[in-house]
Amino acid sequence: MNGAGAPDFFYREAQRLGYVARSAFKKVKVPPRHCDARVKTVCADVMKLPKDQVRALSPQQKGFSVILSDMCPLVSGITTRDAALSVELGMQALDLAVGRATLHTLDDNVQKEKEMDGSASDLENEGVLLTGGHLVIKLLESEDVKEISQICKPLFRKASWLRPKATRSSSREIYLICQGLQQGQR
Repeated sequence: MNGAGAPDFFYREAQRLGYVARSAFKKVKVPPRHCDARVKTVCADVMKLPKDQVRALSPQQKGFSVILSDMCPLVSGITTRDAALSVELGMQALDLAVGRATLHTLDDNVQKEKEMDGSASDLENEGVLLTGGHLVIKLLESEDVKEISQICKPLFRKASWLRPKATRSSSREIYLICQGLQQGQR
């Protein structure tokens, strides 16, 4: 019973424990000593999210130790379209985290426009992930996600893929786990 919507172990376990959905078992496990007032959740449109506002939510307004992006596009069922939207969201999460380090992936014309009109302030060009910090990005598996992985590998001490056991076999959801942002990449 692994088809979409079919009750499986994780569905039944979620019901038994009072969770709204089976996806509760796909979340990164955080030790309770780290899950206190220091943990902040931001729900906003990442395409319009000013980095200085995000940074202001961090301790001493200096940035975050961990960023977890659980974003997923509204799935249309068109595999290539959904994959492209997923990569776009993933790149937004990466840009939010590391800022300038990802600017080389932007189209040259877009970058030149930002430089010419001065719309990109220094704070907007900097990421909000602290050196040594970790980034987790949910993506839809496709050939395009390799690009994000290749961008992350030199920026982080380690970048690896995870497909949680609670993910349905029919799902294309995977997570890129980036650990230890390197010095000078922020």
